[in-house]
Amino acid sequence: MDHENIPRRTVVAGLLGAGVLAAVGQLLDYQVVNAQTYRDRADERRVSSQTLFAKRGTIYDRNGNVIAQSVECENVYANPKLVEDVDKAAKALVTVLGMDEADAREKLTRDKTFVYLKRQVNEDLATELAGYKLKGIEFEPSIMRVYPYGNLASQILGVVNIDNEGISGLEAQYNDILTGTNGYLVRERARDGSFIAGGAYEKVEAEDGADLVLTLDMDIQQAAEEALAEAVEGAHAVSGSVIVTDPRSGEILACCSCPTYDQTDLANASSSDMNLRVVTDSYEPGSVFKTLVSGMALDLGLVTPDTEFAVPAQIKVGDDMVGDADDRDYGLTMTLREIMRRSSNTGMVMVGEKIGADRFAEYLDTYQITGDSGIDFPGENQGTIRARKDYDGSSLGSMSFGQGIAVAPIRVARAVGSIANGGIMTTPHFVQAKGGERVDWSGDEVRTIGAEAAEQVTSMMVTVVDEGTGEDAQIDGYDVAGKTGTAQRATEEGGYAADIYMSSFLGFAPASDPEALCYVTLDGTPRGSNAACEPFVPIMSKALSVLGVARTR
Repeated sequence: MDHENIPRRTVVAGLLGAGVLAAVGQLLDYQVVNAQTYRDRADERRVSSQTLFAKRGTIYDRNGNVIAQSVECENVYANPKLVEDVDKAAKALVTVLGMDEADAREKLTRDKTFVYLKRQVNEDLATELAGYKLKGIEFEPSIMRVYPYGNLASQILGVVNIDNEGISGLEAQYNDILTGTNGYLVRERARDGSFIAGGAYEKVEAEDGADLVLTLDMDIQQAAEEALAEAVEGAHAVSGSVIVTDPRSGEILACCSCPTYDQTDLANASSSDMNLRVVTDSYEPGSVFKTLVSGMALDLGLVTPDTEFAVPAQIKVGDDMVGDADDRDYGLTMTLREIMRRSSNTGMVMVGEKIGADRFAEYLDTYQITGDSGIDFPGENQGTIRARKDYDGSSLGSMSFGQGIAVAPIRVARAVGSIANGGIMTTPHFVQAKGGERVDWSGDEVRTIGAEAAEQVTSMMVTVVDEGTGEDAQIDGYDVAGKTGTAQRATEEGGYAADIYMSSFLGFAPASDPEALCYVTLDGTPRGSNAACEPFVPIMSKALSVLGVARTR
């Protein structure tokens, strides 16, 4: 083609047309095709949106002591596009916040306008970092959870994550109540990233969460944790648990497991140590269960504490022969009181036979051993409890002395608590009030056995402590009702391990008018039930003192 023959006017018109088409295309791209993308980019440069974090509700013990609260702190963030000196900024982050240098550099050089550098920095460190006057590094107010009593009651309270959401314990159980509603602050920026005075501004205030008042007494809690830790070490146990309740109301005054964990060092905390084993684990209760079996027989009118049994040295349970801890090779005539005092397995099998499998299963339901305890705590272990239709030849006999059944300690404490409370079973609970309103837990109260039967079981439990297997649980000045337990530990292969036991003791005082119940379990110890009596004494003594209970002896 001869270019010289194309009129100049045509060339100019063509170029103008192409320019117009390009402009129209650009306009369509900006205003139609990618309009939202460009608006977002403009907003990123022009508008800054900041979260105003709500405070979680404060948690108090029964005496008004703050045991968990939210405090103000700072989140440190960067706009990498505004960072002028990466070397200086990285060095400051390492020096003040302890960040890894490589991690700091990576965040400071991202192709973004916002990146968190470190969240929940205490205000002293934030102030120190602000003193460096680093371009592109800024701060937003935030909230962090602190526990004024350190790790005391840590398994009960639980922890929150970086977003202040409860992930364990009561922090998780009552997360909806404790969690507030975050607000926000929107401000307009200039090209250099500074805020424009008089520019766009919108603020919605945060709404803080509701407070909780617990039934815990931190003085009793401390005594329980210290005594338990000492007992676990002294008995060479794998672990241990304690729960202290008011059996009249179901209020939990103290509760703990050992080993425990450090709330400020979750990276090195094992999930098992974070568990409140009273709720989350299940065990064969052993001879402590004999209190409940005695209550069944007495309530049915089949026996009295003075009813005599010709108790053999051994008795057949399924395919096995069961004997007593004294390994005697002769029979004895024992009353029910004597069976309890000596903690005779063979005698209690005979009591179970009197009750019969059908009625035994019905009472397990009445004691709610087969159902949830109702405790306001996550992760209750469902245990291993055979339905009546699944009983075999050994079920009734073995369960009569607390073997062949695995249950969370909280359920045993609750059921025996009904004996302490004249036959009325209350619901164990941690929360006394929420959002300023007292919680009524009385609606779930249920009668397990009659008042007379409960009084008779209590009388026999006093005998156990005064002159039986529980003598080591005596407390000067008080009448104590209690029952020991030494359960064998089942193995994964079936059967029971040699010389490894669950040592336990459950007692309440004063026996004549109980105000406190304490259940101690030591798992994986070579020692018998006396190992659990040792921590019971200082824990119950502290509880009676704190509660101001008058001496009864």
